[in-house]
Amino acid sequence: MAVRVLELVPNFSEGRDPGVIAEICDAMTRAGASVVHTTSDPDHHRSVVTAFGSPRAVEDAAIAAASIAIGRIDLRRHQGVHPRIGALDVLPFVPMVGTTIEDARAVARRVAERLAAELGLPAYLYAAASDPPGRGLAELRRGGFEALVTGWPDDRRPDALPADWPYPGAHPTAGVVCVGARMPLLAWNVELEGVSLPGARRIAAAIRERGGGFAGLRALAFELASRGTVQISMNLEDPRVTSPVAVLAMIEALAAAEGGGVVRTEIIGLMPDEMALDAAADRFRIGLSLADRLLSRRLVEYLAELPSPTEQD
Repeated sequence: MAVRVLELVPNFSEGRDPGVIAEICDAMTRAGASVVHTTSDPDHHRSVVTAFGSPRAVEDAAIAAASIAIGRIDLRRHQGVHPRIGALDVLPFVPMVGTTIEDARAVARRVAERLAAELGLPAYLYAAASDPPGRGLAELRRGGFEALVTGWPDDRRPDALPADWPYPGAHPTAGVVCVGARMPLLAWNVELEGVSLPGARRIAAAIRERGGGFAGLRALAFELASRGTVQISMNLEDPRVTSPVAVLAMIEALAAAEGGGVVRTEIIGLMPDEMALDAAADRFRIGLSLADRLLSRRLVEYLAELPSPTEQD
């Protein structure tokens, strides 16, 4: 059987205690997934873990990670700039080698049911896992954890709810998890200096798709108290459609108009190939499709076609 790999990118509402994240990563590893990267931020009070594995391995790793998060993260004491509704806030599955978005959707829907049945954690489905597909995180997070703990809004009943649920709304300390299936995206932050928070909000409003900006771009502005700067925090759904280089150029121009500039860019998790390809093509003025010439991509395609010595779920 050919190699089959899914990516798991859980987001946890904990960015200040590395011991908690280490415990979560250890649990995911013991469940059979390979943890390849973690990003933590104290201002966001959030950590993002990236792991790979067979469909069965990432499914079990998600349950193991959720179990630790429920026991170690209490949203009643959580304060951070990033929107959140759960201790394990977002749980996306992403097709990689030998898998499709349908495979990711199937795993996401199984995991949502297991979280409710085995761990007593309500779950929403989003992106390709929702029915119909395409539900967004913004609508699920509206009002935050505090808006859900006292009762479920009529338009936001969980897709998976534990039997005999004793609470009027979300779990009193762990909230509710958003479980999804999606294609690879670019999660990144651009830190600005000399720009006020209202100015940063104007920039975010101008570049996001909802405000008439770049296709597939979601953007929020935050103040980073620990650094004394402001930040544009973004998700770009498809870097093949919208150029990250073009987005950054627009941010630089808008920041200059506000009297400031870009300090640095931060990638959350792993960087899609398209970002490096786009930047390289722009810098070196290469007039060809780099995607077809990327050594790592061609090697992965070759490996995906090889028979596996051991069966994978």
